[in-house]
Amino acid sequence: MKGRAEARGAVTIVNAIAAGKGCAVGVDLRTWAEVELVPGEGAEVRLEGLPDEPTTLAELCALEVLERFSVRRRAIVRTGSQLPVSRGLKSSSAAANAVIMATLRALGESMPALDVLRMNADVSVRAGVSVTGAMDDAAASLLGGVVLTDNHARALLRRERFGLAPRAVIGVPERMVRKAGLPRERIALHRPLVEEAFRMAWNGEYAKAMYLNSLCYGAALGLDLELPLRALAAGALGAGISGTGPAVAAFVDLGTERKVAEALGMPTLAADVYQGVEGSG
Repeated sequence: MKGRAEARGAVTIVNAIAAGKGCAVGVDLRTWAEVELVPGEGAEVRLEGLPDEPTTLAELCALEVLERFSVRRRAIVRTGSQLPVSRGLKSSSAAANAVIMATLRALGESMPALDVLRMNADVSVRAGVSVTGAMDDAAASLLGGVVLTDNHARALLRRERFGLAPRAVIGVPERMVRKAGLPRERIALHRPLVEEAFRMAWNGEYAKAMYLNSLCYGAALGLDLELPLRALAAGALGAGISGTGPAVAAFVDLGTERKVAEALGMPTLAADVYQGVEGSG
């Protein structure tokens, strides 16, 4: 009994930590998972290329699916990704989606997309990789397009095609930002402005929402606000800190992609916006 699945990464328009509601966009950077079910119990996980990263999230995802269908088997999980971890590019949400879907396929079962997203969110909190459950990140990863969610209510408020730009250039600093060390009290002080950023995103003002979101989280987390400005000056149609950083995402058209990448002055990833499958969500 084997199953394989892929999920995409995503980048932030509005981070949900401060106010509970978030907005994110899928990008075509992929995470894959393979799950084999064998006699026994528990889970064994191998993270390709990341031997020192914790495996709790992947273990819990596989076990949660087995429990949902009352199956007593041991899950052998292999997973790998194009996404650097702990940079704000939704590596955990993508990994959870991939493992959940691969386990379902190994069982020959299926679940509605919203159930997958809610399982992802609940397990992510239990594993300590998310503050709110990151349903916005999980939804953008699984469904594609731009999504707006109420993370506390585990609700998908809206999903639609993202029309701002076709491509994303992502600056990826070397350092990581782990969820366990976040200054939540400082982040909470920015709630009124983050709520305003979410209102902008709801009204389709994605570039404005990204910039205001970056001002809030950059100030709270001590991140470099110069980078989004460099991207905008080089022609990006929208730019901002993704997640809790330190990565910076810039939306571009084909004519400005190289100039924006050069302006960021660090290693970059470039990918198409992932619009998902029409009718999903």
